[in-house]
Amino acid sequence: MTDLTELASAIPALAAGGVVITGAADGIGLAAARRFAGLGRSVVLADLPGARLEAAEAAVREAAVQGAKVRAVPTDVAHYQEMERLRDAALETLGAVSVLMNNAGVGANPGSTFKDLDGWRRLIDVNLWGVIHGVQAFAGAMAGSGAPGLIVNTGSKQGITTPPGNAAYNVSKAGVKAFTEALAHELRNTPDCRVSAHLLIPGFTYTGMTGRPEKPAGAWSADQVVDFMLESLARGDFYILCPDNETTRAQDEARMQWAIGDVVENRPALSRWHPDHADAFKAYMAARGF
Repeated sequence: MTDLTELASAIPALAAGGVVITGAADGIGLAAARRFAGLGRSVVLADLPGARLEAAEAAVREAAVQGAKVRAVPTDVAHYQEMERLRDAALETLGAVSVLMNNAGVGANPGSTFKDLDGWRRLIDVNLWGVIHGVQAFAGAMAGSGAPGLIVNTGSKQGITTPPGNAAYNVSKAGVKAFTEALAHELRNTPDCRVSAHLLIPGFTYTGMTGRPEKPAGAWSADQVVDFMLESLARGDFYILCPDNETTRAQDEARMQWAIGDVVENRPALSRWHPDHADAFKAYMAARGF
């Protein structure tokens, strides 16, 4: 679906009001901003101040049609006061916010679970508190307006399967998952509320966070993720579980089922990577055709 009328019939939040996207200077956030502006929706982009945000604003302006307004607001999502300023600027520009994408994130690896406290704090301040700050700043007015709305929070498969290697990132994204699930429950039980929450779970996606000069063959582009997100929102999906060019949904499902099996079967934590369970995991995947 590429036409606004067609999309709005399936996603009522796109019929009116504007869009606010954090982490909009690059990657999925920028791709989403360009797509919404290309559909004629006014968009406010939020990211750290600097040339990247200015370039993103120019790119989104170029993509905008039907008189869509575009405004960049320098914002550090780790600070709630800046999110309040973003909200005020968004309302000034858009009049009303119907779509909020809490997408800002960092992938820096603090390393050990018991070292680099400052690295842990910064990553969680952005990846988890940034989402909470966005919801705290915007959701009350959105829910109380009686108008249709969407809140999309960007999580990660690593917040579900929690692989070894970047515990801080896993913790932050596991927190986003739990928070967004609670938000969805609260919104659907709020009288007269027409706002829904959704968890975007990208697969391997080529963005600035990957740190590679060229897109790997196995990765999706940010535009592919946005296409999939819109299709999922049109279906009303809460969990927007994206595949990529090297991992199918069926593979993701099998890995996630194994992960929860650690709890159910009382296996060691992260048994998928435990030497005593390596053969069992290999056999489990093989039995499913992987």
